Amino acid sequence: MCCCAVTMSVGLVFLSTFAWMSYVSMTAIFLFVCFFEIDPGPIPWFIVAELFSQGPRPAAMALAGFCNWSCNFVIGMSFPYIEALCGSYVFLIFAAILFGSTVFTYFRVPETKGKTFEEIAAEFHHRRHHPPPDSSGATELELLKSSTEA
Repeated sequence: MCCCAVTMSVGLVFLSTFAWMSYVSMTAIFLFVCFFEIDPGPIPWFIVAELFSQGPRPAAMALAGFCNWSCNFVIGMSFPYIEALCGSYVFLIFAAILFGSTVFTYFRVPETKGKTFEEIAAEFHHRRHHPPPDSSGATELELLKSSTEA
């Protein structure tokens, strides 16, 4: 996606010089949308199910959806102003954000494939340098009940 955003900017810069750059820009837009739909687009809808236990999952999904649609709204409303300010280079801003997001995801979001929720939670606790809570074989529901009874 980052490369597509850079290609869109390059295509817009050279659009007046080379007539065929319109095809390059359109192809970059098409690929950008395709990559968005298979990579970061659906993340708010499924990563929450991987990272949160059953109790806080509905609230986390609501918050993730709210953040997703709020960011879409802000980008949609501010894009004309940013485009007027940056001109043909407007997509370089998105390329930088995409690059930063990729680096953050690579280093900070844990791999969840084939792991139970307890293993994922233990990895988060380990990253914060705190030992995971001793469950002593207790189920998640029992742990939640004991934490609210205090």
